[in-house]
Amino acid sequence: MNMNAFTDKKSLSSDLVMYIKEKLLTGQLKPGDRIVETKMAKELGISQTPLREAIHQLVGEGIVSIIPNKGTSIRELTPKDIFEIYSLRADLESLAFKLALFNRKPHDIRHLEMCLEKMKQKVNSDSVDSLSEETTHIHTYINQLSQHSHLIEVISSISFKVALVNSRLRGKYSKQYEWEEHAKLIKVFIEGDPKQVEQEVKSHIYRAYCVFTDAFVTEKVEDCDFWRVL
Repeated sequence: MNMNAFTDKKSLSSDLVMYIKEKLLTGQLKPGDRIVETKMAKELGISQTPLREAIHQLVGEGIVSIIPNKGTSIRELTPKDIFEIYSLRADLESLAFKLALFNRKPHDIRHLEMCLEKMKQKVNSDSVDSLSEETTHIHTYINQLSQHSHLIEVISSISFKVALVNSRLRGKYSKQYEWEEHAKLIKVFIEGDPKQVEQEVKSHIYRAYCVFTDAFVTEKVEDCDFWRVL
């Protein structure tokens, strides 16, 4: 997002929320980094009031922390946070995928197959670092097929934290692995057995959770029993 985009906007605080989130996803801001209101406002050529409003919204979303006498900083995700994000996503998306089975049409199947084919073509391309854009599209597309507006709203409410976690996973597994994981997921979805779909979605998300915790988490929560009953 270009800094100049803020100058003539009415919804400055909403734009600033998006701006800070974008900097997090691209790694320009990292967990633990301080946000100095005066400095950021000056860099963006705006007053501190909309920035303060944006920060308070991000505090409410659990992305930013304000600590007395220390200031504002990007909140570190704890092992418990990571577990809660993945376990909640596993339950929500497994339900969405099952509901999507009853609403899918032949053109939806063709679309997912085309997505897989495009991903496969990019696996051996040196110009493509990650398939995260394609994998996110697959999940979003099937979630939308659930046609369950409240469920979609809840999934959307955690989508940024899911994206933030996924952004840290780039480079932790190969494009081939990404393709194989989603080929398996779509295969089960096309076959159409609700129990198999539920199990595969939960297993798929659990495998991603394991990759993340193995790479970044030294102090794991006691989660084994939970994943066994999913």
